[in-house]
Parts: sequence; structure tokens; C-alpha cells
Amino acid sequence: MTLTKISPGQPLTDIQKNGLQLVSLLTGGKRDVILAIDVTESVGFNDQGRIRLRQIVTDSLKTGDYVYVVPFAQNLVFDDVISVENPLGTPIYFGQKNAENIDKVLAKIPFSSDPNRYGTDIQKAELTIYQGIAQINQNRVSKHQLINPQSVVWITDAPLFTQPGINSQIWTETPADSPLRIATSPESQERQKWIETLPLKQRSLTIVTQSSKDYQLSVVDINPTIQEFCTPAPGGQETCLVNPYLLKQLWFPSLILLLLIAAGVWSLCKFARLQKKWKLRIRFEDNTEDEEKLCILPNKKKIGIGEDSPNSIDCPGGEIRGHLQRQGEKLYLVPTPEGNIQLNNKKVTSKTLITNSRFTLNCPDSRQRDYQINVKIEK
Repeated sequence: MTLTKISPGQPLTDIQKNGLQLVSLLTGGKRDVILAIDVTESVGFNDQGRIRLRQIVTDSLKTGDYVYVVPFAQNLVFDDVISVENPLGTPIYFGQKNAENIDKVLAKIPFSSDPNRYGTDIQKAELTIYQGIAQINQNRVSKHQLINPQSVVWITDAPLFTQPGINSQIWTETPADSPLRIATSPESQERQKWIETLPLKQRSLTIVTQSSKDYQLSVVDINPTIQEFCTPAPGGQETCLVNPYLLKQLWFPSLILLLLIAAGVWSLCKFARLQKKWKLRIRFEDNTEDEEKLCILPNKKKIGIGEDSPNSIDCPGGEIRGHLQRQGEKLYLVPTPEGNIQLNNKKVTSKTLITNSRFTLNCPDSRQRDYQINVKIEK
């Protein structure tokens, strides 16, 4: 697969931003963390600085993070070959939060300044690192992989986020021949474009060195993002990057989510139905006053037939013929062993499912005369 060097793209819609945020959640919280450390003599790590760096490594890194240690001065200082595939060098995979991985990261951090390096070109460092982190996520898109949220930890006394071009009143260490000193240079314009394009959120803390000089420990958090490119296509259409990527990454999780929601709604509806008490309206055929008796039947309860109880069905002869038993959304007629009872004019001798909301019970007396009961279920 051939990877292309990325450039700033088109603005994303809120829906696309939210979609990319959802995609990043599927990684389980993995992040790209870049430790960008100024190695010139003006940044001398005292005990406080070392403590805070160790705090970041031991307390802030999470399982699954990819950690890039990037020292810089006039140029970025890498141990390995830089390419479009690895624009910020080979990361340290923080597989587990254990002493081995912590020591692996700490071993790559230059806690001492390098006397052979001077002249911090901070704008060049910003351009290289911001383009690099955008490239990392864009490479994942090309490989149909999930993207990560990203963070850059800057440790430098140089000012961040300056306007294009930088003069000696703002920062004296930028080399005189650096194209970043010229506001209209392609490098200055590209750096500014990345600063405007990426969703950068900065927090800073001032640290005083042993020589009473100040430098900043700044954390720049970047929401998971990729660059959008829409190109006109034949037929009056256009082809874009972000929406097809979101569709490919989110269709299956969205389907699972919809199924879970549907299952949840179905479960709630079923639970509500089971909690609802049924009303059984009882009408006796020989009742000349056209009156009804109302019985209440909760789930997993039963109503006696022939019992002497307000919430039961009367039958002649003073004997218990059986009961109506509710099990969930089903109703059964359960006769007693000696009970003589009919369901819709058919004698019942065992537990029988009632399939209609209206049915008739017959309770023959000792002389086999029918005592007919009409029942209507209201669920």
C-alpha cells in the first residue's frame, strides 16, 4: 500500500466530528501521546521537572497508548528513519501499565540538555509534529483501521502557537535562515493551516529551573480527527473520504446497538405487560339481573373456581372445581382431580391452555345440570 503525505483538508461537519469520536471509542481508549522535549541548554530539568515528567509517564499513560518521544532543537532529533509510514519515528507501545513499559519510555526521555544543540526552531517543531500526528491517523484510514485521539506534551521555553513568521522580539533562537521566520513562506503558511485545522486544546504549567529561568509544560489535546477531501466526480457527483470511512467503521456497531435497543424496548414492553393485572369479567348465564363479577389476576397468580372468596368464580355444589392460572401472558384452566368442569362444552381433566380472550366454563351439578359461566379477559 502506498501512503501519501497528508495536507490540511476541508472543515468537518459536527456529525462527522461526532462520528469520528465514536470510531475512536471502539479502540477501547487507545491514544497517541507525543512527548516533544526541547533539548537545548535553556531548558534544564531540575528535580521538579523530572518529577512532573515521571508523573506523566507513570500516572497518565494508559494501557494501549502509543508513545512517541521526540526531542527537538533546530530540528527534530530521531533515533530511526522518518518516513510517511512513521512520520514521528517508531512509537513505544504501552501494552500494560507495568514497570517494564514505564522504564522503556523513561529510558528514551532526554532528562539532560544537550550542550551541542542550540537555537530552538519551535515553529518548525510545531509544523513537523502536527503534520506528523495528522499523518498517523490518516495512515490508519488508508489501512481501514480505527483512529485514535492524540495528545502532544510540549516541554520548552519557546512560545507555542505564534502567528506565521517569528521575529527576534518574540523568540530569538529561531535560526536566521529558517523559512519559518518569513510569514509568507510555504512552511509558515502550512504550519498555520495545521494549527487552524486540527482541534487543538492547550493547558500549560510554568516550571522554574535552578537558574531561575522559566519553561512551560504544555499539554495539547487533539480530538480524534482525519482530513476530509471531496473531489468532483463524473455525473455531477463528488467523492469524499470521511463519510465512507465512517460507514465502513460504524455500520456493524450501529447494527448491534440498534438490535440492543430493540431488545431493550421489547424487554421493557414485555415486563410492563407482565406487571399489568388482568381483569376477568364474569357473567353467569342464569343471572337475570344482567350483572357482572370482576376478578383481578396478576402474573403468576390464580383464581379459584368454586372457592368461597371475593376474587373467585362461583360454582354450584360447594366443591372446588379447579382454578384459572396465569403464567406470563398465557392462561390455563387447571381442574382438580375430582373436579367436574368443562371448557367451551368440552370436559377438561388436565391443565389446558386457554387460547381465546372470551371463553365459557360449565360446572355441571350432581344432577348434571349445567351452570354456565362466560368469561372475558381484559389484558
